[in-house]
Amino acid sequence: MGAPPIPSDRAPVDPTPRVPARDRALARPRRRLAAAAAALVALVAVGAGSVLDLRSPAPRPADAPPGEFSAARAYEHVKVIAARPHVAGSPANDQVREHLVTVLRGLGLSPEVQDTVAPEAGQLSGAAGGATLARVRNVVATVPGTDPTGKVFLVAHYDSVQSGPGGNDDAAGTSAILEVARALTAGPRPRNDVVLVLTDAEEACLCGASAFASSHPLAADGGVVLNLEARGSTGPVIMFETSRDNAALVAAFGRAAPHPVGTSFAVEIYRALPNDTDFTAFLDADGFVGLNSAYIDGGAIYHTPLDTPAAMDRASLQHHGDNALGLAREFGRLDLTALESGHDSTYFPVPGGLVRYPGWLTLPLALLALAGVVALGWFARRRGRTTTGRLVAGFGLGLVPVLAAPLGAYLLWAGITALRPGYAELLDPYRPTWYRLAVVALAAAVLFTWYALTRRRIGPAALAVGGLAWLALFGVLLAVLVPGGAYLATLPALAGAAAGLIALATRVDGPWPVVATTLAGAVAVVILLPTVVLLFPALGMAMGGVAALFAVLLGLAALPVVDLLHPQAGGQRGLVALRARRLGALPAAAAALAAAVFAGVGLTVDRFDATHPAPTHLMYALDAGTGQARWLSHEASPQPWTDAYVDSRVSVADEFPGIGDEDLLAGPAPVASLPAPKLDVLADTTTGGERTLRLRVAPQRPGVRLATLHVDTGTATVLRAEVAGRSVPVEPREGRWGFGVVFHAPPGEGIEVTLTLTPKAGQVGIRVMDASDGLDALPGFRPRPPDVGVVGSHSSEMLAVARTYPL
Repeated sequence: MGAPPIPSDRAPVDPTPRVPARDRALARPRRRLAAAAAALVALVAVGAGSVLDLRSPAPRPADAPPGEFSAARAYEHVKVIAARPHVAGSPANDQVREHLVTVLRGLGLSPEVQDTVAPEAGQLSGAAGGATLARVRNVVATVPGTDPTGKVFLVAHYDSVQSGPGGNDDAAGTSAILEVARALTAGPRPRNDVVLVLTDAEEACLCGASAFASSHPLAADGGVVLNLEARGSTGPVIMFETSRDNAALVAAFGRAAPHPVGTSFAVEIYRALPNDTDFTAFLDADGFVGLNSAYIDGGAIYHTPLDTPAAMDRASLQHHGDNALGLAREFGRLDLTALESGHDSTYFPVPGGLVRYPGWLTLPLALLALAGVVALGWFARRRGRTTTGRLVAGFGLGLVPVLAAPLGAYLLWAGITALRPGYAELLDPYRPTWYRLAVVALAAAVLFTWYALTRRRIGPAALAVGGLAWLALFGVLLAVLVPGGAYLATLPALAGAAAGLIALATRVDGPWPVVATTLAGAVAVVILLPTVVLLFPALGMAMGGVAALFAVLLGLAALPVVDLLHPQAGGQRGLVALRARRLGALPAAAAALAAAVFAGVGLTVDRFDATHPAPTHLMYALDAGTGQARWLSHEASPQPWTDAYVDSRVSVADEFPGIGDEDLLAGPAPVASLPAPKLDVLADTTTGGERTLRLRVAPQRPGVRLATLHVDTGTATVLRAEVAGRSVPVEPREGRWGFGVVFHAPPGEGIEVTLTLTPKAGQVGIRVMDASDGLDALPGFRPRPPDVGVVGSHSSEMLAVARTYPL
């Protein structure tokens, strides 16, 4: 046995070199420049791979094998469907519907047209001034299964907005379904029935989907819905919405979609937004589950005359079709009775596929990441890399770039829109890439500046731990409030904590700290960089600050690698210290210069011209009773062309309740010779103090796409109402016209409305209005110059005529 240890009051020898704690980083390689270059090359390669993996596949030619989806074949349908605007109820829409029926019959199917009146779905009615309905004509066909366990519904809408031909929205989805149907009928039949649902009046009120989901016999037992949409002209197809308890659906998506792009974060955000597609109508009905997909980049042309077939990126069409065909086959072979999962999945794209894990792991992982960061801070202090005070300071200062970068992005875009006011009316600029790069560079400049100013005083280790602490806290917060988005902060924090512990457990000047922190940075890049890329088209440049926030979170997760860009901080004095500070400022200066250059290039290349016109909004409203007319515009600040028509901001809620109750820009307009809709009294009875009016509202002009009826609540209280034989809810609204009905695609013979009411005066005031499209023939209208366009709005170029009838 050896001699017993000799007691000593001396502390154990710390093998770490004696430099101030603030100078100690998680990694201090001997060859700093080489290590920085290797780490940056690795992260850039990972980032490039992650971004490139989001690209849509190359479009296949028309001679592709029969069992494959061909964008070239589908595009032939796009050219027919989007030859011109085809709003619901129009002759152009009738022609599109005939094309769909003809194509489906040519595939050996038996299409039918569901012709009915249906109420709206979702949350779209408020702006139109009342309960909303439409006459719809859906095209429905079934690819019969061999041994059905349920139904798979492929859904897209074939109508367009009045202001554009809908080359992407939604000729893309409709044409993709026609090509998928061709591929399905060319090969072995699926096990389950595949029902093709090409809906009408989606743009008006989602009424076609509502009609099918609520009343068509094929929808009685529900099934799996695959909805195909587009909100732009290019970009990857993103699976952005699911039904709840989506784990089994997402699993099928991950294995069957050839190019799976989708995130649980997008699903969470979309569920919280007041946005709707046809998918909403199916989710509102019983028994339906499913997935909603769209490509969303190139939003400047959305709902405008520029949404033509020529504007379509056929790679995006190929992406739509490949995924739709793969999913139709997958759900077509599954036992749909065993599809229940009971929980949502967390999922996100990585190069080569989709990572997913059960949603119930979200909070445990978030808490584990937080515990890991706490352990990292404790170990860093124990190893002498930092102190408790500096850890606290690093945590507090870590919030600065998190707040400053989004604010900087907001101010940057405010400055750009001040120079280019037309951007305010666009979802995104025509050429947004340079502006997006400017926002990312600005976020980098904020992060690098903050780090250069705080690094020497607080220390690299403390700042790294502080940044990871914010990520971990955000992960816990998201796990509680937005579970599907928690992975964005939790997984980078967990990887960073693990890498930091490895770095502290190995030689500070050896290779392993650099390797570990680079791997952790790679995890952050794989998770957060695609999110930044996808957020820009999803939210538009006006909300570029959200992308800037996630760019900064990526930077915080990679701070140990960022530190390698700085000279080693330790013991410098005089000129050496000054030189070190200057070198440390280079990354921030370079990023700030890049932001300015990118923004300047964006302003230079993205000018309004005949090909990329400045968006404007104008409509005409005539009161046929008083003989007064107005030009109206939704523009926040009038463009120069619009300014010639409007001169003040007013409310037209009392004159034109069918237009809505928001304040509009207005100006006097010449009175056109246009007839108001006719109101006929078909029956008028009074029983027990209740008066029942059976009325017919009949437009007197060609091309009317909607008609409205409102009741003056100062003259009567509406108790019950029916429109075209359908009961509609009576929900009093504020203002003079407290009850209203909006009817899209009215038939030529008019709409029958039955009102049961309690009179308050001798006469009941009924206000009717109809609306068509096109201002060119109006007196006083001056055609737009080539560089002035039409904004994507459901009321652009609208011509409304209203009149009050006392009954």
